[in-house]
Amino acid sequence: MPRTPVTAVIEWFGGAARDLPWRAPDCSAWGVLVSEVMLQQTPVVRVEPAWRAWMARWPEPADLAAAPQPEVLRAWGRLGYPRRALRLQECARALVERHDGAVPTRAEELLALPGIGEYTAAAVRTFAFGERDVVLDTNVRRVIGRAWSGQAHPRPHLTRAERDHAAALVPTDRDEAATWNAAVMELGALVCTSRAPQCAQCPLESDCTWVAIGRPGLGEGAGRSQAWHGTDRQVRGRVLAILREAVDPVALETHPALADVDPGQLDRCVTSLVEDGLVRPASGATYSL
Repeated sequence: MPRTPVTAVIEWFGGAARDLPWRAPDCSAWGVLVSEVMLQQTPVVRVEPAWRAWMARWPEPADLAAAPQPEVLRAWGRLGYPRRALRLQECARALVERHDGAVPTRAEELLALPGIGEYTAAAVRTFAFGERDVVLDTNVRRVIGRAWSGQAHPRPHLTRAERDHAAALVPTDRDEAATWNAAVMELGALVCTSRAPQCAQCPLESDCTWVAIGRPGLGEGAGRSQAWHGTDRQVRGRVLAILREAVDPVALETHPALADVDPGQLDRCVTSLVEDGLVRPASGATYSL
């Protein structure tokens, strides 16, 4: 096989790929789907133990579909964005109702499932079924943008031209296509990172347009970390953490762990959690999962 930037990344992946359970040959399509939902905006180090526990408890969609919602939210724990847990359970129920509990292969059927977007559908088709598809997350977009176009960071929104370019890079062979998709994603996660790329360790260094032009724009447009302490999102997380540990309904307004939260903000956050279906009102101004 002649060396090209694509084959260089595939060869690099052969020695650098992390040993992750959802990459195992015997991992089910359901296991791949669960991993992709969990990995959305959540690092692998937090996802792996949660994924193992989740799959041990609910190894098939039917198992999750029948689970009580509070148990699902407790199992989701601190993975972040707990609405993903509810959407995953809705997805499991749809799989049972529409597909006899199996994950479908066709893109249109995957996209019709609750919580499954274009990226997740493509990832499941590629990593679970070996189908040739275009798997585009932020890591992949960053690698391609730097190496082929000299752009330090992806644009805020995926363009048709960017997608077409990414599609043209995917090998025609199905096995190579699946490996390329995993490899370029891994390269972006481990080496071609947003803020501190390790260009000397990159298999594309000699081919990278961005390196060739002096790595411009590294400190620009990478997305600044948003303030966290005191935000509604933090308060929502604190409320959920309290309810996950509680056996009985909790009076949140008088809970000592929330004494530093402004009453108006707490009411707003609890109301939003109820509206999202994550928290349920109980008797006497108490709440539970």
